[in-house]
Amino acid sequence: MAAAKEQEAMSFEAAMERLESIVSKLESGDVPLETAIELFQEGMKLSSLCGSKLEQVERKIEVLIETENGLHKKPFAQANEDRGE
Repeated sequence: MAAAKEQEAMSFEAAMERLESIVSKLESGDVPLETAIELFQEGMKLSSLCGSKLEQVERKIEVLIETENGLHKKPFAQANEDRGE
């Protein structure tokens, strides 16, 4: 449980660095099966953590749009939504 709380407190950048390290180790193919499974599980948790942190940031971002009635706030739209995809 301590490792899970440690991961939650990890910054996005630290989580991405650790995830990149795990991917590199797994891609090398020089990891024993048991270790590879543990690394894969950790990587999945880190991936989820990074996704969650990005969603939190997206919710915080607001775009101010000037209209004839003044300024109003509009929730941040994902890139795909802007292009109609």
